[in-house]
Amino acid sequence: MSGGSCSGAFDWCQFLGRWQAEWVPRQGDEEGGGSGTVVLGRDGASEAAIVAVEERLGRRLPASYREFLAVSDGWYVDQMAGVYQLGGVGEIGWFGDPFDMTSVYEEGLGDHPSPEEVLLAGMWRRALRLETDSDMSYALLDPGDVGADGEWALYVYKGWGGESPDRYSSFRVYMEAMYRHFHATRAERADFVNASTREQDARVERARLLALRGRYEEAVPLLEEAFAFGRPHSAVLLHQIRHFSAPRGTEGYGGLVADARYQADVLPVEAMEPARGQWRLGGDDHWLGMMAARGTDREVAEAVLGAVRDGTHCYAPSGAWGRAVGEAREAALRGACDGAWRVLRRALPLWEQPGPLLIVPLGLLADPVLGPLVTPERGREVLATPRAGESGPAPEPVPDLDPPGLAWLAGPTDGFRASFGGGYRCVWVEGVEPERLPELVGEEGAVLSAPRRPFDVARSALRAHEREDEGVELWEDRALVAAGCSEGGWAFAFDGYGPHCMNHLFRSPVTDASGGGRAVVVWCERGRAEAGERPDVFHLSVAEGSVELYGFTLRGTEVERFGGMPIPEALDPERLFLAGDAGTGGQVRALDALHRELGLSLPRFALTQGRLPTFTTRSWTRAPREGEGFAYLGFTRSRSR
Repeated sequence: MSGGSCSGAFDWCQFLGRWQAEWVPRQGDEEGGGSGTVVLGRDGASEAAIVAVEERLGRRLPASYREFLAVSDGWYVDQMAGVYQLGGVGEIGWFGDPFDMTSVYEEGLGDHPSPEEVLLAGMWRRALRLETDSDMSYALLDPGDVGADGEWALYVYKGWGGESPDRYSSFRVYMEAMYRHFHATRAERADFVNASTREQDARVERARLLALRGRYEEAVPLLEEAFAFGRPHSAVLLHQIRHFSAPRGTEGYGGLVADARYQADVLPVEAMEPARGQWRLGGDDHWLGMMAARGTDREVAEAVLGAVRDGTHCYAPSGAWGRAVGEAREAALRGACDGAWRVLRRALPLWEQPGPLLIVPLGLLADPVLGPLVTPERGREVLATPRAGESGPAPEPVPDLDPPGLAWLAGPTDGFRASFGGGYRCVWVEGVEPERLPELVGEEGAVLSAPRRPFDVARSALRAHEREDEGVELWEDRALVAAGCSEGGWAFAFDGYGPHCMNHLFRSPVTDASGGGRAVVVWCERGRAEAGERPDVFHLSVAEGSVELYGFTLRGTEVERFGGMPIPEALDPERLFLAGDAGTGGQVRALDALHRELGLSLPRFALTQGRLPTFTTRSWTRAPREGEGFAYLGFTRSRSR
């Protein structure tokens, strides 16, 4: 390359010279020749030659492409399965849309196309074609897509791919991307070492230390550039940051799944997607084969996949961090998810790396109990916390997720609760542990189950409702409840996922529950009064020492009071449900009053997104008495023929 000027904001001489000096064939590319045997560029075009081609085209070329031609009149890009060679001033010309791509893209514009879609549709007929050798690919400069700096956008269209073309904001941006691509396709060569690779590897190490110091936002651009150059370890470090920034995503960690230092963290995280049934192509066998190809023992991978899928996997690191994880798990299993996170937050600086390539406690994400606690905001809190012996300022704590009290129960419903009308019922017992609840209000032989997701609780509740179990009468209403602890020393048993409807046979479990201490029962059914079917219902009963103290049931505008004591003024239904308002407004007032007067609350996160143990209660309805009617209707859905 000679004969061109190297003046200007971007030094094309230095850039192209470095590319040429570093050039080696791809690993295993015997036809590529040895280092120095391939000349990538040509002598630069003269100003007169550039002006001549501009006169032939009828347009002045954009600055970065003009400056490039003055240094090298063409270039061997060598893009795998894409553009191989860019032509010089004597070879470029208008594309002319020989395949009528304009019509194809115009047909797909729709009624309200974006400016970008309109530009792309018109690009094909006005674009300047640059490549002279390719794999059915085209490098097209678009004079209709011009930036504020006067540069034309460059599109690369791979005709065999059937996808929209890749867009680069200028010719220079395209060439810089191709230089990074050149590096990435040679990164696996052991002898591919030069000033650029050493510079990028230094960036990776600096980013690793920045991430451990909580300065992950500074680390990301360093890792992104190194990743574009294909530098070792850049991907696994970048993926960890991205994974904690969006904890419900999935990332790959390559050979770390087979490294004894990292496997306990990495393999369960890799198993999360197939465990959720999202690995459709080939199913488990395909995933297990991929793990084996990356060096993991198949039996080990299969065992981990099974444990992640059935919820028995347990993240169990060592040391002080491991002890905090165990303490947090116990708290979360009782419903104290915010308290569990505070335990983890305090201990996070004590986390130790099992090896230099792990920069976050990655295995936390795969724990069925603690993983759901890591929201995107909390994930970024982890990333911003100095750890593994590094120092730096601590981030501002992320606010708790659970709202105080009970009023959230009257808010909008989603998921399974919405499908059952948004109703709920709950038993609270003061001063007991959740393990005691099955004894107090459970069916015969009931014990707490293993922790379960709300989805599984709802599905089991629906199945139990639909089948006729042996020994269960049709009039019985046994509830599958999630159990835990709420603030103020109350244990709770909550049913908000199964189908239920309060009827005239209702029997409050409050007196049974109060054998363990003061007990409260609340049952709320959202009615369908607008359809004339049923009114809103709100029930409260309070007992102590197996004696019902007070309570009421409000159906629409009708109130039934009961118990041996007057209802406290703060809980009086006439005060809470103004003008017989049993709808949302009255429910909110009642729930707020229960929180203020009795200290009742429920952990929203644990009940909607966490994992809690469950058990089946005794019937919430009594047997029909002589002269009382009871009807049970069953419906099945069948396909019409």
